[in-house]
Amino acid sequence: MEGKENSTSATNQNKQRFKRICVFCGSRPGYKSAFSDAALQLGNLLVERKIDLVYGGGSVGLMGLISQTVFNGGCHVLGVIPRALLPHEISGETIGEVKTVADMHQRKSEMAKNADAFIALPGLYITIFSLSLKDAYMSLIVYILIKVLNRVLGGYGTMEELLEMITWSQLGIHEKPVGLLNVDGYYNSLLTLFDKGVEEGFIEDSARNIMISATTAEELIKKMEEYAPVHDRVAPRQTWEVDQLL
Repeated sequence: MEGKENSTSATNQNKQRFKRICVFCGSRPGYKSAFSDAALQLGNLLVERKIDLVYGGGSVGLMGLISQTVFNGGCHVLGVIPRALLPHEISGETIGEVKTVADMHQRKSEMAKNADAFIALPGLYITIFSLSLKDAYMSLIVYILIKVLNRVLGGYGTMEELLEMITWSQLGIHEKPVGLLNVDGYYNSLLTLFDKGVEEGFIEDSARNIMISATTAEELIKKMEEYAPVHDRVAPRQTWEVDQLL
């Protein structure tokens, strides 16, 4: 009986490990419905677990889907957005609480500071949904340029955020779990690259374990709840000016 009670207590404690999760995802929905479905499933799971959301502040694409789902479910939503991306023609209407920052680095720092863990969905932040320039011809040119950038960049923004959080963990700046929701094999090539880094001697075996991946939101959060760092930190956390980073 006592063992069962202890087991139940441990399970409940695990479920409450995260109060806020930062989700990196794109301002585009992607071509496959699987990406939107995954964003909705993750959002619903956060609501079910009563976990608040920290995200990039936009209301379009996967960002819009997950933020609206969490907000409608009664959980707190914090959007962190650089001032330059605030106008409606770039990011659309924001959802929940909005914190405006000076630049992209400060955005990542604030998101990291306000989260207990990180999850990356597929995506990219650069988009324009409505153009309000007076010159219709110039509006068309800007719209075409953004469309071209989106096709060329194809998710770099989300991957850059993800990789920085992995790097900060390796350096010893934080010990928060970093998860990758590998929807429909979207990140297979990236995971293969990580494995190649280990094989070629550029990534330690233990550091490879910083990156937690799964194909479903439920499996991913379960793995993240069980995560404990095993890698050697490059430098002790107290030697970093953490207040400037997190």
